[in-house]
Amino acid sequence: MSPTLLRQIWSLVETTQTNLLLNLDDESLVQCLLRQLNTERSLDSYETALLSRYLQSRVPLIRDVALSRRALV
Repeated sequence: MSPTLLRQIWSLVETTQTNLLLNLDDESLVQCLLRQLNTERSLDSYETALLSRYLQSRVPLIRDVALSRRALV
């Protein structure tokens, strides 16, 4: 996975509404982020599968990031 794509993913996590990141179940959260990323850049099936696995493995971290943002508000 390219560094540019990783930056896009985490930028997307940072800009997505906190409540959305915290209230969706794991699969819905991954699908939501994939849909948003797919609107920013066209993903092929290989990238989609790779990103899906990556995001699934990072769901706890994504939720931690969202919780820390909520604590700052």
